[in-house]
Amino acid sequence: MVSKEFTIKNKVGLHARPASLFVKKAKEYSSNISISAKGEEVDGKSMLSVLTLGAAKGTLIVIKADGDDEEEAVDALINTLNSFED
Repeated sequence: MVSKEFTIKNKVGLHARPASLFVKKAKEYSSNISISAKGEEVDGKSMLSVLTLGAAKGTLIVIKADGDDEEEAVDALINTLNSFED
């Protein structure tokens, strides 16, 4: 299992478009992917679950992946989130 922390930097947080692109990217990998924030962990491949985190700008999240492509998946998801910086 691989996990990395990331602080949400864009002004809208992990909402709507950023969340949909995160989920779309997560679904490209065979690993099980989860994302956690504020003590709650959800399925990183579920749009509704990711949105329920309510991860606003400045929120520390942890992205976890477990599977054959775990390292690649976490790195790609971090890159996806970085593409939304202000």
